[in-house]
Amino acid sequence: MSRFIHFGISIVLGIILAASCTDKPSGLEAMNIADKYQQVILVLVADDTATSGKLQYFDRVGNHWNPKTEPFKVSVGRNGTAWGQGLHKIPTGAQVKKEGDGKAPTGIFELGTAFGYQEHVGFSYPYRQSTDRDYYVDDVTSGDYNSWVTIDTSEINDPKAFWKSVERMKRPDHLYELGLEVKHNKEPAVSDMGSAIFLHVWKAENVSTAGCTAMPKAQIQQMLEWLDAAKNPLLIQVREDDLENLEFKN
Repeated sequence: MSRFIHFGISIVLGIILAASCTDKPSGLEAMNIADKYQQVILVLVADDTATSGKLQYFDRVGNHWNPKTEPFKVSVGRNGTAWGQGLHKIPTGAQVKKEGDGKAPTGIFELGTAFGYQEHVGFSYPYRQSTDRDYYVDDVTSGDYNSWVTIDTSEINDPKAFWKSVERMKRPDHLYELGLEVKHNKEPAVSDMGSAIFLHVWKAENVSTAGCTAMPKAQIQQMLEWLDAAKNPLLIQVREDDLENLEFKN
């Protein structure tokens, strides 16, 4: 009799676990994502003030989204999240991200190039090696705003000669040792709506960011090995309660 009870409990637990694993994919399926998008990196946060969330990524198989990893913890903006500029509709009256607000962008975003300090990496996704002449411009008055610029070797390597503010892509710390560009506020970049948004290495667990999404280096490496540019991957970053109501622009 005890073996039967244990077996019955195992079945119930299995059903519960299976249901929990399909909750998030069903949220993606409710969004009517265009067929050309075959991979999704999903970051869910509890609310607008949360400084951490859970990341999980999915492959599309037909009309279903299959998880390729268990959810793992990531850090987001030190002041939480706000709606960014991407492929999504921004709800009426919602708070939107601004330059320097310390918030990570909420919404749907295409992805740019991977980047890092090493010349060679163990994945095929497009990659750019950072040098000490590479800068991401966050000067809201510049025509280069929210773009990656390399100072030519014919010029003195002094970013202050060109811009009021920049992000060094080869930092003295390890944060950009490996990362992935998020196409937030692009094509065109709107001044003061936020710049230099990446997925990158975190400083430490429970340490938030200036507006990016950060995680252990091993998790980024694994994610980049999975990513396939031909599958047009997306980043969807949103409050849990907003996922099923998230809409693409017309």
